[in-house]
Amino acid sequence: MTSLKNDVFLRALQRQRTPYTPVWMMRQAGRYLPEYRETRKKAGSFMDLCKNTDLATEVTLQPLDRFPLDAAILFSDILTIPDAMGLGLYFEEGEGPKFERTLREESDIRKLAVPDIGSELRYVTDAVSQIRRALDGRVPLIGFSGSPWTLATYMVEGRGGTDFLTIKQMAYARPDLLHHILSVTAQAVTAYLNAQIAAGAQAVMIFDSWGGALSHHAYQEFSLQYMQQIVSGLTKESEGRVVPSIVFTKGGGLWLESQAETGADALGLDWTISLGEARKRVGSKVALQGNMDPAILLSTPEAVEKEVARILADYGIGNGHVFNLGHGITQFTPHENAEAMIKAVHAISSKYHL
Repeated sequence: MTSLKNDVFLRALQRQRTPYTPVWMMRQAGRYLPEYRETRKKAGSFMDLCKNTDLATEVTLQPLDRFPLDAAILFSDILTIPDAMGLGLYFEEGEGPKFERTLREESDIRKLAVPDIGSELRYVTDAVSQIRRALDGRVPLIGFSGSPWTLATYMVEGRGGTDFLTIKQMAYARPDLLHHILSVTAQAVTAYLNAQIAAGAQAVMIFDSWGGALSHHAYQEFSLQYMQQIVSGLTKESEGRVVPSIVFTKGGGLWLESQAETGADALGLDWTISLGEARKRVGSKVALQGNMDPAILLSTPEAVEKEVARILADYGIGNGHVFNLGHGITQFTPHENAEAMIKAVHAISSKYHL
């Protein structure tokens, strides 16, 4: 593989000295970019786009060709694993992902098995390899997966954005069944992320999008412990360098200290917590990634730059910060505002890296 021309992102995740704060955006390849919308139209459907290696490579690189980002992230979806488990993922326009089959009957749950990553998810690892070649060392490539709890919510509820009553009922009435789903899924996620690393991913991220819906004790039992299992099973080094891992629980600011004990190199933060306060709480155990509210990008370049300056000042002097949004960029974001954010991070942050 070609040597990296820009490794600032990887060094920041390991809390090493960097000349500035690196920046990338969750969902940076997406509908806010006109070129993405054109490619998506060409693909025919979202999953056809994910499964077409050439087109997945194309959209992964689109934001890098437009903005001076410090990392690329694989274009895929967190629900590829449940789909590979045979649950029938599909997307309805304006309604998001749904599954044809759900895991509610004990007989179905007991049949759940780890999919063959090499065949069922080959399209993902092929995309990782091709994207790495296309990047040619410009910036590192991030691989990712959903967390077991987040994937389980879709597998049980059949869709996202629900009140989670069905899966919570299972958690309290039949925790043995939910633990079976989570255990099998954790094994699958570990194998999936390691396959991405073997294919060329240089950092990996676990998205726990719905962890914040859990109570304090339920979070420890049904979400955090399985992410910890995954982190402990990840490949830690590839191509002669460390492969850092990031754990991100949306709405998870209450549990930062516990997250810092998972063994992950970095924690993602949403916008509901002070970055400076989070830094005090976790100390030097982990790097921090975040945490601008994506809605700010709907305002003006001046407002965006002001908020960038505030967040960088909140973290303060020192290394170990990756600038990002607190969740994914929205489809309604003017790309000029995204560019203003990225350029402001690079321009302002250097004074914090003495």
